Amino acid sequence: MSKPDCEVITELEAVLTSLEYSPVVVRNYCAYARGFLEHLAQRNILVADVSEFQVEQYLREAVALFRVRHGRLPGPRWHQIPQSGIHALFRLVQGQWPPAPKVTCATDALRFTICDEYETWLREERGLAGPSIEALLWEARHFLTWQLERCGAQGLVDLSVGDIDRYIDLRALKLTRSSLKTVAERLRSLLRHLYRAGRIATDLSPHIIAPQLYAYEGVPSILERGQIAAVLQSARMDKTPAGLRDHAILQLLATYGLRSGEIRNLRIEDIDWRNETIRVRHSKTQACSFLPLMAPAGEAVLAYLRSGRPATDAREIFIRTRAPYRKLEKLYSLVRRRLCDAGIQPPGKCGPHIFRHARAVEMLRTSVPQKVIGDLLGHRSTASTAPYLKLATEDLRAIALDVPGTVVQA
Repeated sequence: MSKPDCEVITELEAVLTSLEYSPVVVRNYCAYARGFLEHLAQRNILVADVSEFQVEQYLREAVALFRVRHGRLPGPRWHQIPQSGIHALFRLVQGQWPPAPKVTCATDALRFTICDEYETWLREERGLAGPSIEALLWEARHFLTWQLERCGAQGLVDLSVGDIDRYIDLRALKLTRSSLKTVAERLRSLLRHLYRAGRIATDLSPHIIAPQLYAYEGVPSILERGQIAAVLQSARMDKTPAGLRDHAILQLLATYGLRSGEIRNLRIEDIDWRNETIRVRHSKTQACSFLPLMAPAGEAVLAYLRSGRPATDAREIFIRTRAPYRKLEKLYSLVRRRLCDAGIQPPGKCGPHIFRHARAVEMLRTSVPQKVIGDLLGHRSTASTAPYLKLATEDLRAIALDVPGTVVQA
């Protein structure tokens, strides 16, 4: 038997409060959740049967109602508050949101079965990490949905090279060559599994032609020393909790050239203040490095811990500024925003990795051995560090040898 709406709202209020949402946010979320429950009751729709489509439809109606009441459209982000309140309601009632997809037809059942088998193969036989499995499964779901909707269950048995080409052409419309190559590699993996499992009669994976990429063909953006100083100074002027956090993150990026995941997973116990060391868990190699805690980075982290970090049981150092207080999910938008605030516009990508490239180039220019650079960056081999050499083009040009040739007499 389902709980009365009043009990559900009371429970939602208690959950949000325990997650340290502000009283204003709790009140707004509960108000919108209550309104949606009333909307469902008027239409005799059970909470357990609600789909994402019905929530989106309700939000569109809410925007139209806002326009009628106020004579104008709401702001571009207005929908986020009712949407977040409704999503919090369904995470409480249904246990997760968005809801797990349901089987509605035979092709759905086939797709779910294949994806379950594929996931088991990737995890147990190939031993891949979780993020890699999720990326491969996303492409598998996308391809299987496309093919089964076109041709039904028989379309998988009769899968041909022509079908693969049409899918690749469709995916290529909005992808770079590098991204399209990744799609091709993921599709090869799926096709090998389908052939191994007897779902298709022929192994089509060798017939997938991906774009040819050349080693070091693209030179990524880097930041010069003056630009890094400008970004750090701009962030240092912001004394809000977000500003203290961002300044500490930027100091770690500029000082050590860490990866985004290495900063996001940095824990309180990883900093030994007495011995002035910092432990870094390298996200790719799973190895640990112990680095000296440099004064600018240490002072910035300490200022954030003292005055900017919210009170939470989370052990990660860098936390969201809004409830629920948990570790950051990404740094790209944070870094891009701070670069923009400082008036820095790199010609290429502007995520946290450009600080990593900049640190490598700076060490190259001060004649630091390549092995030492690789150790600092957490590379297993010098081959992994080699791509950073292409960034110091002026330094390489200065030590280039003349090409022997014949002197032409006038």
